[in-house]
Amino acid sequence: MASILAQGTGATRVDVWLRVGAELRPAAVWPAGAEPRAPVRLGPRGELPAFESVTRAVSVRHDEEVLGALALEKPRNEPLTPTEDKLLRDLASQAGLVLRNVHLTAELRSTIDELRASRRRLVEAQDEERRKIERNLHDGAQQQLVALSVQLRIADSMVGKDTNKEHELLASVQAAATGALEDLRDLARGIYPPLLADKGLAAALEAQARRAAVPVQVDADGLGRYTRDVESAVYFCVLECLQNIAKYAEASSAAVSLAQQDGRLEFAVTDDGRGFDPNTTGYGTGLQGIADRLEAIGGALAVRSTPGVGTTITGHVSACAMETA
Repeated sequence: MASILAQGTGATRVDVWLRVGAELRPAAVWPAGAEPRAPVRLGPRGELPAFESVTRAVSVRHDEEVLGALALEKPRNEPLTPTEDKLLRDLASQAGLVLRNVHLTAELRSTIDELRASRRRLVEAQDEERRKIERNLHDGAQQQLVALSVQLRIADSMVGKDTNKEHELLASVQAAATGALEDLRDLARGIYPPLLADKGLAAALEAQARRAAVPVQVDADGLGRYTRDVESAVYFCVLECLQNIAKYAEASSAAVSLAQQDGRLEFAVTDDGRGFDPNTTGYGTGLQGIADRLEAIGGALAVRSTPGVGTTITGHVSACAMETA
């Protein structure tokens, strides 16, 4: 497009600009190899700026939306003729669909990049969880079971020799077996809590609220049951929020609410802690993990916070990812 415009007007330079937000950024330049110009800002109503060293510039629109601009530069002693100006305006009128496709392609690439990054984070988080389970099994239940096996061999060797020591050792074996069983149960709760599977979100979160570092009020009246992936996603997202409150918020209380609204399962976690400025503070690994987990099943996350007032984290699962169990 830049080349055609240069050939038709005798321009020494042609720039094709693409709108990105409130800026125009260089998308193509003729002649090939020329140094691209720096981005420029549009006016408050989408007006083109005064381009430096440009003979003529026209905006490119599609459905009245400014998508970019065409700008050309001619020698000082060669003004733009009416025929050349008409060619410029005609090309700009036809270029709207071209730049619209460029916009869509750029947006698609950005979306694909975000999805890839999200999936990569999810895979890394899952790998870390597997490694954590392996460590917990090795350092906890496995060591207890090894010790239990040794104690049983010792008990077997003492049968009929010392009744008092037999009873003491068997009592120790029983206590070790109970401890190993409790460790395995705790580990299983971390993978998928039995209470969540049996009773649903409300009961599982109320049980966690009783163990929280700050007083937590749970409001989930009338909440139904949902598929396992939906319930586990919301459950672990809320738990991550409560852990963040305990670590960072310096709050005196928190509240969790869950409800079904307009075909969506929604949750909100609010605290009265120190808050922060969302405009200057990005998502940490905890919040990013929540966002990734929700997006993986068609949901979304939102954060509202005010320094000195507190924070509210809301999320929802879209209807297409949610079914009543």
